[in-house]
Amino acid sequence: GDMDYEERLNWMDEEYLSKFDYLEVDSDIQLQEGFNSVREITDFYSLGNEENEKENTYLSKNYVIGNTMDKKLSLTFQILSYVLLDAPGAPVKQALIDAGIAKDILGFYEDEILQPMFIITAKNSDEDKKEQFVNIINESLAKLVKEGINEKSLLAAINFYEFRYREADYGRFPKGLMNGLRIMRSWLYDDDKPFIHLSDNEGYTFLREQIGTGYYETVIQKYLLDNTHSSLVMLKPKKGLNGEKEEELKQKLEAYKASLSKEEIDDLVEETKHLKEYQEIPSTKEEVEKIPLLTREDISLNTQPLYNEELMVDGIKTVHHNVYTNGIAYIRILFDIRDIPQELLPYTSLLGMVLGYMDTKDYTYLELSNEINIHTGGIGTNVKSFSEKGDTDKYLPVFEFSTKVLYNSMPEAFRLIKEMLFNTVLNNPKRLKEIIDEMKSKLQMYFSSSGHTVAVDRGMSYYSVHGLFKDKTAGISFYRFIEDLSAGFDGRVETTINNLSQLLQMIFAKNKMLVSITADDDGLSLFKEEFPAFLGDFIVEPDSKLFDIYDNTKLIPESKNEGFKAAMQVQYVARTGNFMKAGFDYTGYLRVLKTILSYDYLWNNVRVKGGAYGAMCGFSGVDGDAYFTSYRDPNLAKTNQVYENVVDYIKDFTADERDITKYIIGTFSSLDAPLTPQGKGRRSLGMLLSGITEEDLQRERKEVLSVTEEDIRGLHRLVKSVLDGGNICVIGNEARIDENKELFKTVTSLIRN
Repeated sequence: GDMDYEERLNWMDEEYLSKFDYLEVDSDIQLQEGFNSVREITDFYSLGNEENEKENTYLSKNYVIGNTMDKKLSLTFQILSYVLLDAPGAPVKQALIDAGIAKDILGFYEDEILQPMFIITAKNSDEDKKEQFVNIINESLAKLVKEGINEKSLLAAINFYEFRYREADYGRFPKGLMNGLRIMRSWLYDDDKPFIHLSDNEGYTFLREQIGTGYYETVIQKYLLDNTHSSLVMLKPKKGLNGEKEEELKQKLEAYKASLSKEEIDDLVEETKHLKEYQEIPSTKEEVEKIPLLTREDISLNTQPLYNEELMVDGIKTVHHNVYTNGIAYIRILFDIRDIPQELLPYTSLLGMVLGYMDTKDYTYLELSNEINIHTGGIGTNVKSFSEKGDTDKYLPVFEFSTKVLYNSMPEAFRLIKEMLFNTVLNNPKRLKEIIDEMKSKLQMYFSSSGHTVAVDRGMSYYSVHGLFKDKTAGISFYRFIEDLSAGFDGRVETTINNLSQLLQMIFAKNKMLVSITADDDGLSLFKEEFPAFLGDFIVEPDSKLFDIYDNTKLIPESKNEGFKAAMQVQYVARTGNFMKAGFDYTGYLRVLKTILSYDYLWNNVRVKGGAYGAMCGFSGVDGDAYFTSYRDPNLAKTNQVYENVVDYIKDFTADERDITKYIIGTFSSLDAPLTPQGKGRRSLGMLLSGITEEDLQRERKEVLSVTEEDIRGLHRLVKSVLDGGNICVIGNEARIDENKELFKTVTSLIRN
C-alpha cells in the first residue's frame, strides 16, 4: 500500500523482531529427483450408490516440466496446454475423444510450484482403456512433432494469453494482490528473482518468433515424449467407499479410546471443554482497541457512478458506458427471450454451448476458434437474466453474445459473430454428442466445487419464477436435461437439432436486440461505423408461427425441499426465501446485517464451532430473494438449527459504536470494490436493466453509513419471514441426508448416470 516502508520496517524491528534471537533457517525447497521410468499409481474414489461404475474411471498422465524459474519454458507450456488440450478441436484432446477413451478430457499446466506439472486427465473413462489412453497421447504428440503444430493455433493461443496479460482484468480481485501472487511464483524459490514472472512482454515476443522454427516440437519431444519424470494415475470408482472410511475411522477411534486410562479420558474431556470455552470467549475490549480503525466520517458519502448513455444506432437501442478502456471495446449483444416456450428453455442454454464449438460453412470449429483468438480477446455466449426492482415475479431473460476487441478489430469481431449465428452446421450428431457429454462433465465438477451456490439456486426455484428460469437454464433441472439427453441421445438427436434450428429463428432478430458497449468516445464512433453492416443479415422480427407448435404455459414454481445425495463427505446446506413477497422493503441496513451474520454469527456457529469451511448469507435489494448457505459443512440438522436461531440473535443484537463502525467498514469492502473498465460497464448495464438508479444506490449508501444497533434489531421480522417459508435444499453425504430425511419432501441422488 501507500506508506512509509522504512518507518514500518523499523517499527516491526523495534517492537517485535529485535526481541528475538536470529535463527539461520534453511527454507530452500529441494528439487525432487527425476524418475528412471514412469511411475504408475492406482487408487479408488467414492461413487454414489445410484451411479454407474462404468465410464466413471479417471486416467491421468502427469509430467514434471523443468523449473518455474525458467520463464520462457513456463510460458511455452501455457501456450502448449491451450493448443494441445484446451482449444475446441485441440489435437490431443480430439484424438482421445474420437477414440472413445473418455467423455471429457482436461488439460492443466500448474506452474505455481518449483517443479511445474503438465497434466492430461481423461474423465468418465474405464480401467481397460488405460493402455490405449497412453498410446494415443504418445501417438498424437509424435505426429505433431513429425508434421508440425498448426501455426495458426500457436498464434491464436499466444494472442489469447497476451490479450489477457495486457488487459490485466482480474475481475473482483485487486491488481496489487494478483501481482503479489505472481511475484511469489519465483520469489519463494530465489530471493534475488522476485519479478521474473511480472513482465511477460519479452516472453510473448519470443514465443511468436519461435513459430515455424521447430521450437515447440522440440519442447514436446523433450518434456513429454522422452520424459520419464512422469506418472500414470488411475482412480477407480468404488461404491460405499465413504462409508467404509467412516467405519474405519470409527473403529480406530474406539480402539484408541479403549487404550486410554480413565484419567487420560478425563483429561481429553477437560481439554475439549477448555477449547469450547475458548471459542466462546470474545477478545477483550483492550485487545480489540489495539487494532487501528477508520471512522464513519472517513468513508466517502458518494456512491460509485453509473455510466449509462442510451442512444439508437441504426434503429437498435444501444447503451454506451463511457469509460477509458485502453483501446479495448467490451461489446455485449443481448436478445430478449421472454417469449421462448418453457420446453425450449434448456435447449436455449445448449444452443449457447454449441455456437462457436461446431463447424460452420466456412470453418472447422478448430479454425473458428483460431480466428476468434487471433482477432479478438474472445467471443462468448450466455443465457442470463435480470431481476426487476421491487417486483418479485418480473425479470428479463436474455441470450447474450459478448466480445472484447481492440477498436480496429471490431469488423472482425462482428464478422465472426455472424459466422457463428448464421453459418453454424448443426447437423453433426457426433460433434453435438461430444459437446453434450463435455457439458455433463463440467456441470458435475461445478456441483462438486460450488455446491453452496447450486443449493441456493435450487432452493430459490421452489417459490420464484425467476429462480425456476435459472434452474431450467443453468441449475439442477438443466443438468437433468443434459444427463437425460446424453443417455438417450440416439433417440432424441433429430428433435434436438430441430429445436436448436428453431431457436436460431426465434431469438436472433432486430426487434429483440439491445447492445451495450464499454469504450470511450473514439470506440463508440468506430462502433457506429461498423455496426450497421453487422445488422444486415438479421431479420426484423421472428415469424409468430414458429411459437405455435410449442407448449407456451408459464413457469410455475413448486415447493420441493430436496436432499440431493452425492458421493461426498460434507454438506452444502441452504435455506432460501423472499422478504418482499412477505411485504418487507429493502434497506441498506441489510447489507450491514449480511456482514454481521457472515463474519460473526455464522462464522462462529457454523465454521468455528461447527467445523464447516464457510457460511454466508445474502439479501437482494432488487427482488427480495434471500439465502443462508454453508460450504463444505460436516453438519446438516445442526446447521439448519443455527439458521433458525438467527432471528433471536438479531432480536437481541447489541454492539458498541466501534463494533458497528467495524461492520460498516466490512460492508464497504464489497460495496466499494475497485472495478475494471469492463466491470464498470457490466455493473452499469445490470443496474439499468433492473431499474436501479444512482439515487437508489445513494440511498442505500446513506443507510449503510447511518445504521445503528437498533436498526439491525429491527430486521428480525424480515429475516423471520425468509425462514418461515421453510425452503431448504441440501447437497451432501448420502448417510447424512438419509439420517435427516424428515427435513425433506424428496430425497434423491444428485448424479444418476
